[in-house]
Amino acid sequence: MSGPDGTAWPPESGGTGLAAAGGAGASEPVNWERLPDAVRARLADMAAAAVGAMPAADVPVSLRRLARFTPAKRAKLGGQALTAELAASTAFRTAVVAWWEEHRPGELTVAAHDVLTAAAAAVLADDPCAPEVVAAAARRGEAVELRAERDAALSRVDKLTVELDRLRGELTEARAQARLAGEQRDAEYQQLRRRVSEQGAKLRAVVDQRVTAEQAAEELRRSAESDLAVARAERDRERGRAEVERRRADRAAAEVAVARQAAREARKADEVRLELLIETLGGAVKGLRRELALGGGGPRPADLIAGAQAARSGAAIDGLAGLDALLAVPSVHLIVDGYNVSKTGYPELPLADQRTRLVGQLAALAARTGVEITVVFDGAGVVTAPHRGSRGVRVLFSDRGVLADDVIRDLAAAEPEGRPVLVATSDRAVVGSVRRFGAYSVPSAVLLGRLARG
Repeated sequence: MSGPDGTAWPPESGGTGLAAAGGAGASEPVNWERLPDAVRARLADMAAAAVGAMPAADVPVSLRRLARFTPAKRAKLGGQALTAELAASTAFRTAVVAWWEEHRPGELTVAAHDVLTAAAAAVLADDPCAPEVVAAAARRGEAVELRAERDAALSRVDKLTVELDRLRGELTEARAQARLAGEQRDAEYQQLRRRVSEQGAKLRAVVDQRVTAEQAAEELRRSAESDLAVARAERDRERGRAEVERRRADRAAAEVAVARQAAREARKADEVRLELLIETLGGAVKGLRRELALGGGGPRPADLIAGAQAARSGAAIDGLAGLDALLAVPSVHLIVDGYNVSKTGYPELPLADQRTRLVGQLAALAARTGVEITVVFDGAGVVTAPHRGSRGVRVLFSDRGVLADDVIRDLAAAEPEGRPVLVATSDRAVVGSVRRFGAYSVPSAVLLGRLARG
């Protein structure tokens, strides 16, 4: 048969096998560097197939790492290394040819129907006709490439034909749309002309109306100026009358001031006479007190307790119904253990806030009942200025080194025998002490309930 270039294929030689081909007469050797890529790829595939099954001793050291790969992976990853070793080592080429003769006889031959296989076989066997076979393979590859290019060109022609038909259809549609747009434009133009004509008529009517309105505005302006002149004249007259009324009001104010001054002088004279009368009565009362030897109004016993100082602050409490009877007793003295009550009622507050709250609620209780109330706090650790207390509540702080409990005991002991004393605390030691002095005791919670009830 004939090859792709018209020459006879396979080429005639002295034998059909690789051995016979190798024994032919000498010819120009094959240039490995100029081998077509297709032939080099076929040589790499043949070497890759043989390397995986050859004895390790026949495999060059540089290719032994490729023996672990599959033939396809060896040809893909080590193609250049395989073809380079085939070109450089005659022994490796001989080993590859021997493996194919032994394991796949008849496939690697110059007479193979596949041009690439025949060219690879001729190159491996150094066949004298190898250059011709390689050239034929190259020409076949070129013919295949030309056919592929022709097919690609025909495919592009078909695509361009389809695209041309599409563009022609779009052009036809665009022309139709352009004609339709032209017709719509003419219709819109005529419509706009009619609108412009109508707007012109309206504009002329508006201009006429504006002229009429300007004339009416001019008339109104003249009328307004006349009215304004009348209003200004009236304003001047009213301003004159207002000035007269203002002078009259000033005279009346002066007369009122004189009358008020006279009233103040008369009231002052009355106050002086009343003050003299009160002083006279006061002197008479003092003389009567001296004659009857009544009390001199000295300090109360609770004010004379040593080891106490002025109060600082307080908090709130609740009470019990039984406390009302004790508070109703005349001249009762309520003594409150400050921190014992405040920490029972609102322990979450700081001590200063507790004192303020307790003193405020005790003041309200004193205002409602008239009871004398004394609240005592421990003075240790208090650094703020002492609270002066509220009206009706005496607030004391124990001196440094003195407990508030001791001050409460002294207060209860200082009261004269027979005066009712009520101590509000939950401290059992204090309760026991004050009871020995004849004082009553009320739990802190009871007093808190009474304060909360109001």
